[in-house]
Amino acid sequence: MIELEIHDGVAEITLNAPAKLNALGEAALDELGEAYDQAEFTGVRALVLRGEGRAFCAGRDIAGVEPRDDDVQGYLGGRVEPLLKRMSRFPAPTFAVAHGACLGVGLGLLIASDIVYVADTAKIGSPFKNLGATLDSGGHALFVERLGAHRTMDLIVTGRLMTGAEAVAAGLFSRVLPADEVLEATRAAAREAASGPTQAFIASKRLVADLRDHRHGLWASMSDENRAQAALCDTDDYREGFAAFQEKRTPQFTGRG
Repeated sequence: MIELEIHDGVAEITLNAPAKLNALGEAALDELGEAYDQAEFTGVRALVLRGEGRAFCAGRDIAGVEPRDDDVQGYLGGRVEPLLKRMSRFPAPTFAVAHGACLGVGLGLLIASDIVYVADTAKIGSPFKNLGATLDSGGHALFVERLGAHRTMDLIVTGRLMTGAEAVAAGLFSRVLPADEVLEATRAAAREAASGPTQAFIASKRLVADLRDHRHGLWASMSDENRAQAALCDTDDYREGFAAFQEKRTPQFTGRG
């Protein structure tokens, strides 16, 4: 159900099981990880993740799962969490297209992406009370950080789903667009990123991840920025960017270190 296409330095990974709203079982998670590995191996400079059909991803595929025998830790801790960490470390800007249901593991896929463009009709939240289950895949951390504890618990207890417009207004994701425009807008942004200074983008990804995960303060983060900038001085793109500015022309970045 996982498809990978690569064109002009941009990888596009598609969750293609629309009949089940792109819900992910163990095999699909493994396939998704392999697609990211293949995209990295080819040296792409941007990546787009999207879902085919009416939804981005409705979460875990629980068809045929017997609750008494369910290895939840094996699924979430053994497969989902390593996949999301692997996605977040991808060495280029990653974009996700959020439309329709973006729930559970689907929400986690968005959290693990660098930039998320959201359809105004997207549905984001925690509907798991009807399963007797809880929010997973990083949802608690995202919601508490951006919404606060009270609004997070309100979403969990009521099961209410936010629209894409609400989610972006609350600071959850990058940008909201009409549903019929969001895919092409994301592709265009990815193409632009693929022509940019990839090593500088990677440096910023690391800085953002450190701030998110370790809660560095202003001065510690500034020191990290200084070191990252100094390291970029040795890259081809840094020299090209300065030369282009001084020569009043458009830079031609290669993405190489």
